[in-house]
Amino acid sequence: MAERMLQFVRLHQAQPEKRPVSARREDFGEIYREFAAGAAAEQASRCSQCGVPFCSVHCPLNNNIPDWLKLTAEGRLEEAYEIAAATNTFPEICGRICPQDRLCEGNCVIEKGFESVTIGAVEKYITDTAWENGWVKPPSPRQERPQSIGIIGAGPAGLAVAERLRGRGYQIHVYDRYDRVGGLMIYGIPNFKLEKEVVLRRWQQYEAGGIHFHLNVAVGTDVTMAELRSRHDAVFIGTGVYRARDIETPGSGLAGIVPALDYLTASNRDNLGDAVPEFTSGALDARGKRVVVVGGGDTAMDCVRTAVRQGATSVTCLYRRDKANMPGSMREVKNAEEEGVEFTWLAAPEAFVGEGKVTGVRASRMHLGLPDATGRQQVATIAGSGFTLPCDLAIKALGFDPEDQPAMFGEPDLAVTRWGTLKVHQRTMMTSLPGVFAGGDIVRGASLVVWAIRDGRDAADQIDAYVTSKATAALAVAAE
Repeated sequence: MAERMLQFVRLHQAQPEKRPVSARREDFGEIYREFAAGAAAEQASRCSQCGVPFCSVHCPLNNNIPDWLKLTAEGRLEEAYEIAAATNTFPEICGRICPQDRLCEGNCVIEKGFESVTIGAVEKYITDTAWENGWVKPPSPRQERPQSIGIIGAGPAGLAVAERLRGRGYQIHVYDRYDRVGGLMIYGIPNFKLEKEVVLRRWQQYEAGGIHFHLNVAVGTDVTMAELRSRHDAVFIGTGVYRARDIETPGSGLAGIVPALDYLTASNRDNLGDAVPEFTSGALDARGKRVVVVGGGDTAMDCVRTAVRQGATSVTCLYRRDKANMPGSMREVKNAEEEGVEFTWLAAPEAFVGEGKVTGVRASRMHLGLPDATGRQQVATIAGSGFTLPCDLAIKALGFDPEDQPAMFGEPDLAVTRWGTLKVHQRTMMTSLPGVFAGGDIVRGASLVVWAIRDGRDAADQIDAYVTSKATAALAVAAE
């Protein structure tokens, strides 16, 4: 069926249809409609089946993308799903929220001249079809093992470990301080990018597969790390990074200035039907307000697009570099622009102004200079370029740092790097505490969901090797 491929010479790139801007500004539904079966097969057939697939090379999970594109083009969707799921714990989530323009699609060999294959949309289509047809099954080990694994954090890294090790027969217990499974996929990412049912159905599937979740449990308070280490044969830490970065500027203590995660969590909880007093009072609701979001990453894009849907009178993104240097996905920037967000490039906040409550953000124009040691252009203030943006709600989307894990867990011997992330062995992913492993953002710093999945899958292999070697050694001692 090879004749079905290499159709990029006659077929143009086509994404699934977007809902009209006027409609998507009014609700939190996902903005892309579903691919029709014929359209998905057509777009998959544009793959060149190149000998060195740069899409796979630049995917953190090294997904076998050309293989499942070919199977999709041939209508063999169940096989396509099996190939996608073999390397990816959550293909339906990555298809929705991965920055494909920076990863697989951005490195597609036909990108120059023909535009890339719509890899993310086809991945989403394959997996959504698999769910609809009942092809996605709970993890079911061939044989149960007596050893148990404790996992701290029910985000993508922790869930990837849980799924992989449960499939090998381990008894899995996941501890999370929140009341739902999913971490930032539930409380940090808005519905218009990732509808919560997509995450919640995985939770239900994993419970059906025998994974035990202990929610509203804070390790270090409700249960100690020492107790977990004595209870389980190995422990994995996948807590992510939640401490918001800040800028020390005059007026930072004014009411109406909030961290991005507080704002997004309130919105997501409200959409889930939870009672959120800070949202109900209007403190974390943008309705009728002039909103200024400070920052240029994907979290900033989540904030500005959430404010639009909440009914803000104006939404402005203030970023100190230019559009070409934004760390966030260009696809998300385009979506925000379509929805009416204004971008003030090359501008940085100097102070927040107001009497008791913020009424404006005073900023200065910036210019880009020579690259620094990291290769990024340095920014410098243009003298006398100050201006003020009117503002009723200012949201700081400046990134995240790790919490003090040794203090939080009551484990002073838990080694951290100079950035506060957990220090792990490069190969085994074990921390300074024997039998305790870690991965995801708590090791990398704030990163992508796809990298957390990769770390979780790699850590699962290392945990399996560690526990197996311990069991083998114990049997050898018993036989003597």
